[in-house]
Amino acid sequence: MRKLLRQGIIGLSAAASLALLPTAATPAQAAPSAIPSGMTWTVLAQGAGNGTVRVGADSATDPYYGDTPATATLPVLCLRVTGSGLPAGITPDFYAGWARGTVAATPPVQGKTLTSLSVANNLCVQYYGTGWRMAEFHDGRYGSNLESSGGWSFWAHGYLPANTRFWATINDQPANPWN
Repeated sequence: MRKLLRQGIIGLSAAASLALLPTAATPAQAAPSAIPSGMTWTVLAQGAGNGTVRVGADSATDPYYGDTPATATLPVLCLRVTGSGLPAGITPDFYAGWARGTVAATPPVQGKTLTSLSVANNLCVQYYGTGWRMAEFHDGRYGSNLESSGGWSFWAHGYLPANTRFWATINDQPANPWN
């Protein structure tokens, strides 16, 4: 830079501006943890006497990078979509849709054993049978004919333990234990 200044190639103000530039590029955000994380959901509400439960994201949930280290041991949240009609008392919207089926939880498994969505889905099939799969962030449906897909939580038939976190998947972010 001094050589360029002496030779008159750049002026004093340009040299000052160049001096203020960082010498090495810095990352836009911190490097991800070496331990993979997965997104978890919890029970948000129980239906009033109709056998339904609302599951979804709470303040601990991170659907973008995962919120729980894959070394944690938690149940997998499973869903079987049956096309069941909307129960009375539930008004689905984008943030709390109707999943058109039933939820259940597997026994706790270490997140790092969930090496792919297929492995997680097979775990649901192993415990509950054909048609079961891991619940996904966008499984809630809303609209006049439940034609739209929402996110963040959904209602379904079933009973789940309160104050429990569950592994759940998201199909458009790297927030799964296998990512």
